[in-house]
Amino acid sequence: MAGSISRLTQSSGLARRATHDPVWVQWTLTAVALVFLGLFLFIPLAAVFSEALRRGFGPYFASFRNPDAISAIRLTLTVALISVPLNLVFGVAASWAIAKFNFWGKSLLITLIDLPFAVSPVISGLIFVLIFGMQGWFGPWLSAHHLQIIFAVPGIVLATIFVSFPFVARELIPLMQAQGNEEEYAALTLGATGWQTFRYVTLPNIKWGLFYGVILCNARAMGEFGAVSVVSGHIRGRTNTIPLHVEILYNEYNFVAAFAVASLLSFLALITLALKSFVEAKGRSSRSSSFETPNA
Repeated sequence: MAGSISRLTQSSGLARRATHDPVWVQWTLTAVALVFLGLFLFIPLAAVFSEALRRGFGPYFASFRNPDAISAIRLTLTVALISVPLNLVFGVAASWAIAKFNFWGKSLLITLIDLPFAVSPVISGLIFVLIFGMQGWFGPWLSAHHLQIIFAVPGIVLATIFVSFPFVARELIPLMQAQGNEEEYAALTLGATGWQTFRYVTLPNIKWGLFYGVILCNARAMGEFGAVSVVSGHIRGRTNTIPLHVEILYNEYNFVAAFAVASLLSFLALITLALKSFVEAKGRSSRSSSFETPNA
């Protein structure tokens, strides 16, 4: 008995040493992380806001009253309001199909969902130019019917959808796969319709992952530069989004206005991070509560 207790004590001590690093290792890793964040996150953000406010609040707010800036902000919000809901529908449908069913081409669908992560945004923009441009596959037909995709809002929307559509699906697929199909099967057995099963069983289980994917998708949609730059044509007041407007101001040496508009993107990024942290916390608390068993 004493030998068993001794072995148990030794094993627990080894487990503690294996899972708890020395204090100096913890402090070293923390310092490295803080230095990295300071150099590549906090200092650049501080520099953006500092340069934007270098001449005071008057020129700062005047940068947003410029008609081109107003048009860029309006276009960016419009593109996000169109692309994010469409990606939401696609992400839920694709995740449902991949996690709940087995079908031919399932691996191909997963590969295609990851395609925007592997392809450069500039290349994706060139693909749309090849398809819808004046010399592209459908260019003559579109021109004959007085329809314009490239160098217009539809092209920007298409490019934004392409580069941002994996985010919702990639958050939901592992979540749905981990949850399995038992609850849905039980609801269907009890007489629920497919829509009722999704609304009252599936959706409550995936809602925090869904919010998380939407937040990331919206952040990518509003900050996309490469693909949008190729298909937009950089037409002032018409096809310039916020990132493109910042580039034009910077190239014109209008640094205060450029950093002022860039600070708006930085502020939106900070809001996105805050929402992301909130959703992650709610998701962890929801998962932990789902594993709690009621007291007898």
